[in-house]
Amino acid sequence: MYWLVIIIQIGEYLFDLLLDLLNIKASHRPIPRVLEGMYDDEAYARQQAYFRINKKVGFVTGFVTTALSVGLFAFGAYGWFDGVVREATDSDIWRTLLFFGFFGAISWLVSLPFDIYDTFVVEQRFGFNRVTPRLFVLDTLKSLALNIVLSGGLLALAVWIYQLTPQYFWLLAWGVLTLIMLFFQYFYSVLLVPLFNKQTPLPAGELRDAIEAFAAKVDFRLKNIYVIDGSKRSTHSNAYFTGWGRQKRVVLYDTLMEQLTTEEIVGVLAHEIGHYKHRHIIQSLLIGIVTSLVTLYLFGLVIDSTAIAMAAGSTEPSFYVNLTVFSLIYSPLTMLLGIVGNVRSRHNERQADAFARRHGVGTFEADALKKMSAKSLSNLTPHPFVVFVCYSHPTLESRVTMLGESS
Repeated sequence: MYWLVIIIQIGEYLFDLLLDLLNIKASHRPIPRVLEGMYDDEAYARQQAYFRINKKVGFVTGFVTTALSVGLFAFGAYGWFDGVVREATDSDIWRTLLFFGFFGAISWLVSLPFDIYDTFVVEQRFGFNRVTPRLFVLDTLKSLALNIVLSGGLLALAVWIYQLTPQYFWLLAWGVLTLIMLFFQYFYSVLLVPLFNKQTPLPAGELRDAIEAFAAKVDFRLKNIYVIDGSKRSTHSNAYFTGWGRQKRVVLYDTLMEQLTTEEIVGVLAHEIGHYKHRHIIQSLLIGIVTSLVTLYLFGLVIDSTAIAMAAGSTEPSFYVNLTVFSLIYSPLTMLLGIVGNVRSRHNERQADAFARRHGVGTFEADALKKMSAKSLSNLTPHPFVVFVCYSHPTLESRVTMLGESS
């Protein structure tokens, strides 16, 4: 078990490294014909430089995080700190919180310099960053506090459920987790987004009229249209739907409104409406619920395993050590499920694009995608195997080609 965990971690790192090398090789290919004109020579040189510096940072980040993860496991850090928390308290809940708090703090401290470098060096150099040092500190502290409250609360609840009914822990925990997932899916924009961004209703005018007219045309009830102040952090743009029922809303980044025409924004939103019309949101939620059930069931099989605990250097099983080792062993299955999920996601994205095309705004969506990709210095020639493994969306080339076809 000890060597299996180490082999899995190193194997995943090498696989990710292979994907990056394939993408670097593919980046030398010429721009696809349907995307010609997106970049002039100067802009394409910037895109290639942005792509390569991100890969270099990724190489270093991946190596450091993998070395940390392997080192903590290989040298018995989990077993050692298990002994520390056992001496500190008799409460399994507090042992769990102290254990994950300690190793979570280590991971956070290691990743922080990379986040700072990415924001204030890479993104700044290419004109994307608008985050001030003060805002970065505030965002970091808010994210940290939110993570402590939510993760800590979920861990404490999970341990309490396990103490209540060890035999059916996985089933009861799944039921509680499902309720939490549904709650946050419904109230995400109301509870979490305001902690970081300001959302204001889209004022009356040409854009709102165009969006509401298209929604009425395709029989889609939409009243909650909001603008989010994404420009205070980045020039990257986006739009998304969230929630359902009365909490259903469309959210537009203010940068999106700066970069696109009214028709192009409607094209982007037509794609998002297509997801709702094809019930992709509910489908993804149901798949997530089933996946969590399988994961918790498998964890329930090893939650009391002495072999799992000893592999980490502990003398007896515990909720927190066994969960840590299980997450490492489970990661190849997570990767496989991710690949399957990406295949499904790309299918859903094509369906949503086809919806926009059928309703006469496909060319506007294509134009919007090209503008957003050019503005973000996106890679236009990813390697096909990388697309298969990692991409949740079809390539820009395939999307623009399909959107330009006559329906």
